Amino acid sequence: MDRIRGVGVVDKSVAILEALAGRGPCSLAELVETTELSRPTVHRLARALEDHGLLGRDPAGRFRLGLRLLAWGTQAAAALELVELARPVLAELRDATDESAQLYVREDDRRVCVASAERRRGLRDTVPIGAALPLTAGSGGTVLLAWADEAERVPGVDAARLAAVRARGWAASVGEREAGVASVSAPVLDAAGRLVAAVSVSGPIDRLGRRPGPRLAPAVTATARELERRAGFR
Repeated sequence: MDRIRGVGVVDKSVAILEALAGRGPCSLAELVETTELSRPTVHRLARALEDHGLLGRDPAGRFRLGLRLLAWGTQAAAALELVELARPVLAELRDATDESAQLYVREDDRRVCVASAERRRGLRDTVPIGAALPLTAGSGGTVLLAWADEAERVPGVDAARLAAVRARGWAASVGEREAGVASVSAPVLDAAGRLVAAVSVSGPIDRLGRRPGPRLAPAVTATARELERRAGFR
């Protein structure tokens, strides 16, 4: 197979998963034939994938895709659905505030922009989709930390500030992530009250001012509630 060039164990493991996704349950010999990998390699990797729940066995003992992939796929589908739902909602927030709007999700110790609606004209705060930003600077990161479990908190973050953010339902920052930029963010919560994402608006301090929260928080929190409603969380 052309896409397998001996790059490493990840490529070979993906080849095994692709073979099973395309053919359905396979014996070891069928996996060897399909992937064009050596029998010892396929056996070793298939057993390792089975140990991690990424492969399973059918009643005939053939390898099949594991149930853990189903759980991951469900999570990925939910994330993609949230992004699709967020796009029109962020556009409405942008139009209501005349500032750029973003949706952030947490990825380990970073926040990643997964959707945005940029201001149509003039000076704006542009955050590219896929941009990974720190959790410890900016209102979006503060929200993602404020509603996180204690075990997921970043050491050294002001716990009193996070408690205050949770109490009022939103966070604001001025010049934290980037000099000259202010932002306001609110949490998106699922039906059980667990954090899903953070909705933000951001722009130059010259426009938002040094106390952007009181003016922009109502629109930002209303957008977060609307996204929850459209996602079926409320």
